[in-house]
Amino acid sequence: MRALGLTSAAGSTVRRKKPLGRRWPLAAWLALLPMVATVVFAYLGTMLWTAKVSFTLSRTFPSDRFAGVSQYVHLFHNDRWMVSLQHIVAYGVCFIVACMVIGLLLAIFIDQRVVAEGALRTVFLYPYAMSFVATGLVWQWILNPELGVQQILHRMGFAHARFDWIVDQDFVIYTLVIATVWQASGLVMALLLAGLRGIDDEIWKAARIDGIPRWRVYASIVVPMLKTSMSTAFVLLFVMVVKLYDAVVAMTQGGPGTASEVPAKFIMDYLFGRANIGLASAASIVLLTTVLAILAPFFYIRSRTAFKKDV
Repeated sequence: MRALGLTSAAGSTVRRKKPLGRRWPLAAWLALLPMVATVVFAYLGTMLWTAKVSFTLSRTFPSDRFAGVSQYVHLFHNDRWMVSLQHIVAYGVCFIVACMVIGLLLAIFIDQRVVAEGALRTVFLYPYAMSFVATGLVWQWILNPELGVQQILHRMGFAHARFDWIVDQDFVIYTLVIATVWQASGLVMALLLAGLRGIDDEIWKAARIDGIPRWRVYASIVVPMLKTSMSTAFVLLFVMVVKLYDAVVAMTQGGPGTASEVPAKFIMDYLFGRANIGLASAASIVLLTTVLAILAPFFYIRSRTAFKKDV
């Protein structure tokens, strides 16, 4: 047994892992203080304040008049809120699935060491650098029946062609999917490409020797090995779904009617437009609880896996 650790039977030295407090110097803990203060006061503080307001009769200004769960009862009897929940579920499923599939295909394409790889990565990732407002406005023009794709088809001789989804109550939510997938799929591509570049080349050599088709290697071996990158991409996309607001305002204003209403827009409208802080706060807490219920198990599993590897 050596002074710094235990010696295994093979003669190698296994070092004891020091507690986290000993591994990190005092300067590192001091550097974390601003972030900790921000989390505690700016995030946790505002969450607790919002939760408190949601149990009051607050309207234009915060009030201390306790109302129990009446705001939550009113919220779930509000047709606009229930419609917004249906829309965000439909949008979220389509958006996440489309981004993951397109991002994976783009990553596999670039992983083939194509010509001008750096330029292609930039082109595919560039839309993510744009704001959702700019994206929404551009796609509003593209999808406008009087200016965009439909008008181009008419000028090409397809007089009966229709692509007026943005003014169709049944399809308007899918125009949001098209615009935001165009913007976010490049981010997924970058994350998955980083994972692909970490795959050992020996896997490909063994597959070539065994004569396994390339698509089968991706489907059976490579993609399962990307679970960490894919889970990270899923979390980022899920957060984008919950935060969906800018693109809706820029493209549809929640219309036609309430056909593209989403929870974030509902909250902002009741917070500022209708001066009902109590109801907006209740909606915010419901949305926060939903996010935590979905993401908390995910982070718990990841932390347990990381802890086992560390031990």
